[in-house]
Amino acid sequence: MKNSKLIEIFKDGNIVIPLYLLKNYRKFKLEMNEFIFLMYLYNLGDKFVFDVNKFANDLGIELSEVLQFIDSLTEKKFIKVDVIKNDKGLMEEVVLLDDFYNKLSLITIDNVVNEVENDSDIFDIIEKEFGRTLSPIEYEIIKAWLENNMDKSLIKEAIKEATMNGVSNLRYIDKILYEWGKLGIKTVEDVEANRKKRMASKEQPQDVDMDIVDWNWFDEDE
Repeated sequence: MKNSKLIEIFKDGNIVIPLYLLKNYRKFKLEMNEFIFLMYLYNLGDKFVFDVNKFANDLGIELSEVLQFIDSLTEKKFIKVDVIKNDKGLMEEVVLLDDFYNKLSLITIDNVVNEVENDSDIFDIIEKEFGRTLSPIEYEIIKAWLENNMDKSLIKEAIKEATMNGVSNLRYIDKILYEWGKLGIKTVEDVEANRKKRMASKEQPQDVDMDIVDWNWFDEDE
């Protein structure tokens, strides 16, 4: 389709696509039109009657296009068309989405594994610095940092700051991150900029009371 009717239908909100699927659709390695058609089928349920005329009418596209999508998604093992006995004991063709759910579960597991692998270094670093295993409460605190999308480099910098101050306490690290947050510090670069600013302010000469400097101490009456 040169001018995709499916994309127009999607934009109009006639096909509901969960945000999680939309974020991960590239992992399915489907064309956008194929994905939107798959989401149309997904909206119909786990199992439904194979009715290409209904599909075409619902989407306002040609019957030939529906058949192309069905063939493509079947070949790519996202859907399966099978003949089963219905509740009335009659045989009918149905579309099954079991293959799609299997692929979705594999992507979900892969995402979880990657998150765990990416986050594990933070836990490992803190345990190494503390020289002990973290408690369940400490794990929850660190998880809260990560779930709030806190920059991992910033967390590592806070760990370094605590270590430099001779403190091996997660609450102390949490306090550092809290104070940085109040100052609008979100990256390691922000930390460095703040340090330089503090150093510069310390190097500024203190205000001197000129009345005291000009006072002639020897003329003071005893």
